[in-house]
Amino acid sequence: MSKALHILSIAVPILSLALTLCDYNSKKEKKNIPAEPVSAYLNHSDSAKYVGMNTCKGCHQKIYNTFIETGMGKSFDIATRKKSSADFTKASVFDKISDYHYLASWKNDSLFFKEYRVQQGDTIHSRTEQVNYIIGSGQHTNSHIQNVNGYFTQMPMTFYTQKKHWDLPPGFEGGFNTHFTRKIGLECMSCHNGYPDFVVGSENKYRSVPRGIDCERCHGPGSAHVQQRSTTGIVDTSLYIDYSIVNPAKLSIDLQFDICQRCHLQGNAVLKEGKSFYDFKPGKKLSDFLSVFLPKYKGADDEFIMASHADRLKQSPCFIQSLKKAKDNKSLRPYKDAMTCITCHNPHVSVKHTNTNVFNDACNGCHKASGKSQLPCTDKNIVAARNSKPGHAPEKFKNCVSCHMPVSGATDIPHVSVHDHYIRKPVTEKEKEKIKTFLGLYSINEKNPDRLTRAKAYINQYSKFDQNPSFLDSAQALLKDDNIMDLYKNIRPLLELNFIKQDYKNLLALINRAGELKCLNTLFIKSSYDNADAWACYHVAEANYYTGNITNSLKWFRGAIKLAPYVLDFRNKFGSALAATNDMKAASDEFEFILKENPKHVSAYTNLGFIKLRQGFPAEAIRLYTIAVKIDPDYEPLLLNLAGYYAFQKDKKQAVIYLQRILKKNPGNQKAKMALQQVNSLI
Repeated sequence: MSKALHILSIAVPILSLALTLCDYNSKKEKKNIPAEPVSAYLNHSDSAKYVGMNTCKGCHQKIYNTFIETGMGKSFDIATRKKSSADFTKASVFDKISDYHYLASWKNDSLFFKEYRVQQGDTIHSRTEQVNYIIGSGQHTNSHIQNVNGYFTQMPMTFYTQKKHWDLPPGFEGGFNTHFTRKIGLECMSCHNGYPDFVVGSENKYRSVPRGIDCERCHGPGSAHVQQRSTTGIVDTSLYIDYSIVNPAKLSIDLQFDICQRCHLQGNAVLKEGKSFYDFKPGKKLSDFLSVFLPKYKGADDEFIMASHADRLKQSPCFIQSLKKAKDNKSLRPYKDAMTCITCHNPHVSVKHTNTNVFNDACNGCHKASGKSQLPCTDKNIVAARNSKPGHAPEKFKNCVSCHMPVSGATDIPHVSVHDHYIRKPVTEKEKEKIKTFLGLYSINEKNPDRLTRAKAYINQYSKFDQNPSFLDSAQALLKDDNIMDLYKNIRPLLELNFIKQDYKNLLALINRAGELKCLNTLFIKSSYDNADAWACYHVAEANYYTGNITNSLKWFRGAIKLAPYVLDFRNKFGSALAATNDMKAASDEFEFILKENPKHVSAYTNLGFIKLRQGFPAEAIRLYTIAVKIDPDYEPLLLNLAGYYAFQKDKKQAVIYLQRILKKNPGNQKAKMALQQVNSLI
């Protein structure tokens, strides 16, 4: 789900094919929308502050005690034995594609992952990293997070609790193992946890993170509530709404759904202009802040992703019919006359502690025959199956959920089964065998998203999920630039689209039409959580660089770094461009800044080593290369530079070893092929 930054080569006499400056991977999102109407809820005010779950606990101890045992309450915490749900009797994973073994082990109460490679019985690579956080309640998974100086990344082992099985995390399979470098950005953290203290101008740096989803994610900021309850009397909530805090039970059906959908509507989330993942508050309309898209396929009704419960439920006849009846509901608790998430789920109590009868009773609230419960089920097929073994009715026939919300595997997470919340009559195998035809991207929570939002959705779909060129064509058709106002409105996604297509000539033509100075000094000047303007500057910098105007690229790289100083990959490319203009001192400063921020940034070690060798400090170069290769022994630009170093030292044999290592993993690497020819020609 990250954007690939491209590799930069700098010519060095004799070694120009072997020595390479390089860069890393990144990602992004987007950014201005009209002011919302004034809300009756005091905690919708910009002055409302989050007070933390321990403050809520002071008055709501009983609810707190049960909530912290729910999946939300246990969603994120420090990696300790108590937090972990994993079985460590056989805590190992082998990624046969990347040829890495992984092993999890405890040292006292600290968890460590070891990555290693074995060749002919010998360990030729070994790296051990401490796990800092566990993400996931343990009902389905435990994944693992590393914190390096505030930069959060996902680690390459996940425990799938239902099958008691260790494996690679979702998205790491099939040759996409990112080892210890997958960035945990604000989109991910803000759903799997309470709101963190995120560093603006970064992708994945945090000053601090909470330890689990808290009360205020569903009730909104608590400062106004605490202040009112401390100074005025208690509101009789059996008769009135307490407007100092949001009680989801008293919201309209749509607004109540929106609270759950903020995180249980996983997909291709597109932020509205000027909004961030912090901005939605319970009681507000979710579509004012973001629109969530999913690809729709004809004949694929049985396929769903893990966190799609709300979307699936809304397709159910149960929901559709109940909503018709409750459409104009003006009662204090509208959800009681309709079907919403809390019809079946008490958000304050873990599903593990919820008796099956609670769910059956919810069904029986509507499905009764002659005033009597329809359990056991009267469906003729179920009756026949149940009667096939008189006196031994399987438990599933006493449970509505088992047939009408069958357990199935999510399409996006392996080894996990969840109840499909699309409630309906059991689907036959024959009905499942329909031809699947792509219909398009559809917003799940917004009826008619505007053209710009839809265009961003198609770009995101291509960048993050499925590199089908048709998505880019759809985005192009939606992004108008016929006049200057349309160009200004759509310029950021247009730049991104052309960057992805590597159509640098057209990208620069757009900037010329908009006015380079206007873009630098007026349009792209805002720091934001999604770094939208910084990414626009970066795209222009890259276009200049790859069309040979390196000097002009520098001012655009500076613009990106000014807005996003902690997106280290921007600095990495800026340092590469500086080195290409022979400003080695300034380039070194950039790479050293990166390594001070994140001492595990392999690309910065590689680039700084390159400069040290250019400056005549081979001992310092090999020191930096040695650190880097212990972190990532397969990083091809690093291996090229190591080959160049040994060629520089007249050690032809060692140079050949590193080049052959590259070609063994990637036979199509043209730089390695050419460098090998060059090295073999040395006497």
